[in-house]
Amino acid sequence: MNSKLKLFSILGLALCFQSAGLKDEVITKEDGMYIVDTTTLGKNIEGYNGPTPLKIFIKKNKVVKIEALKNQETPKYYARVKKALFDKWNDKKVSDAQKLKVDCVTGATYTSESVIKNVQAGLEYYKKHK
Repeated sequence: MNSKLKLFSILGLALCFQSAGLKDEVITKEDGMYIVDTTTLGKNIEGYNGPTPLKIFIKKNKVVKIEALKNQETPKYYARVKKALFDKWNDKKVSDAQKLKVDCVTGATYTSESVIKNVQAGLEYYKKHK
């Protein structure tokens, strides 16, 4: 089989699997709430010590809450970021949350930036795939 035919076969299979409704590893729906997990989506978004994956909970097109997932950030600094940033997006419509300008936490800039980028990536994914 030539390389173009192999590529089309692979693309065709991928479309079949997607249309068959196989589980999405980034977004799930439970009890009327969408949950966006940025573990794979933001795997290249790094804080000071590595990726900072999150779960973003969305109901009726509003951010309900954001939870931290396992990461390698220094707990003392990550706690400051959680306290200062995680509630910023709560109760906001997704489109408003995407436009929100959030400042970094002094002394935890890399971690703050990675959290902000993960939220942005997660909200963008939600808008495209809900």
